[in-house]
Amino acid sequence: MAAKRAKKFAYDYPRPALTVDLVVATREARPRVLLIRRKSDPHAGRWALPGGFVNENEPLAAAAQRETLEETGVEVSDLEQLYTAGDPGRDPRGWTVTVAYLVRVNADELKPVAADDAEAVGWFRLDKLPEMAFDHAMILARARARIADRAA
Repeated sequence: MAAKRAKKFAYDYPRPALTVDLVVATREARPRVLLIRRKSDPHAGRWALPGGFVNENEPLAAAAQRETLEETGVEVSDLEQLYTAGDPGRDPRGWTVTVAYLVRVNADELKPVAADDAEAVGWFRLDKLPEMAFDHAMILARARARIADRAA
């Protein structure tokens, strides 16, 4: 019997690229966040959240875990969906929607290393960030608010 082929559909609407970003924040009273310095354009040399494009048929949380492991060598679990961003112009490569996740960690248990798209990794205080790539400063502001709400 011949294998069934997936029916191709014509869409009346354009479809964006889908990405994930992960806010890896410490559990300290003054949280720090793990950032990567981008190796390539767009925004080469700027600090960013670990993240990247979702593979076809890949669950979103799995994509966030994969990208974080690929770029920082850090394995994470217990992700919490934080925010979805898709404003025009957030990525110079085209229309991109990202699903951002938050995970809280103990920094002393992690040994991040720069790999894949990252030329460096570093911990930064969440209330004192470097200049960020894309709209990641806005995503980090939402993470700060979420963390503060939970502490109250």
